[in-house]
Amino acid sequence: MRAETRIIHCHMQTGPRYPAFLLGVKSAVPIVIGYIPLGFAYGVLARQAGLSVMKATAMSLAVYAGSAQFIAVEMLANGGTAAAIVSTTLLVNLRHLLFSASLVPYFRRLSSLALAFLSFGITDETYAVGIGQYSSCEPQGLQVFGLHLVAYLSWVMSSFTGAAAGALIGDGSKLGLDFALPAMFIALVIPQIKNGTALFVAIISGLIAVGFALSDWSAWSVILATLISATVGVLVEQWTGRHLP
Repeated sequence: MRAETRIIHCHMQTGPRYPAFLLGVKSAVPIVIGYIPLGFAYGVLARQAGLSVMKATAMSLAVYAGSAQFIAVEMLANGGTAAAIVSTTLLVNLRHLLFSASLVPYFRRLSSLALAFLSFGITDETYAVGIGQYSSCEPQGLQVFGLHLVAYLSWVMSSFTGAAAGALIGDGSKLGLDFALPAMFIALVIPQIKNGTALFVAIISGLIAVGFALSDWSAWSVILATLISATVGVLVEQWTGRHLP
């Protein structure tokens, strides 16, 4: 029954009204809305760190990782070495290993070319939007391509715009641009909290992350909080599943 429901749901999503590619584009709209101010903020901060418009945009083209880019420009502004920047951003982005592992069951039928683009396009935002869809409908290559392409282009263009306007804006922190990244994560988390278990895990995850961030393990705070809270969530679901009528 679940398989039949899933198939019907897939046909409803990818029928004549919403072809696979357009479904991906449509699902990217919330990400674009968030990326525009976030990418703009990154561009402004990158110019303040001494990067040219071309270099700031090139980082978005090649790296495409919001939190890593914010960290990199901050470290550049403070005189950080290339080795320190690479190692720090690597630790921060280790959470992508968890994202990739959880996506594996949904992409067994995709081609190697599609998987290559997918691996480059995984961000916190595309993962959050995608995993909500893939759990109810096996994704098609064009659907994934539409989601990731639109998100990627919006990030690059907003980064370029922010970098180009950086000299005119001055100190972005006065406009609250330094809060753009946390604000977007908050906006992504809230729609995922659909029951008491999800709320409990979100609170636990936040407390653990803050705890590690204030300790000597600050570089590992995100990935440790993810692993611990995910384990807690699984245990809670198993316990409630056995005890609910």
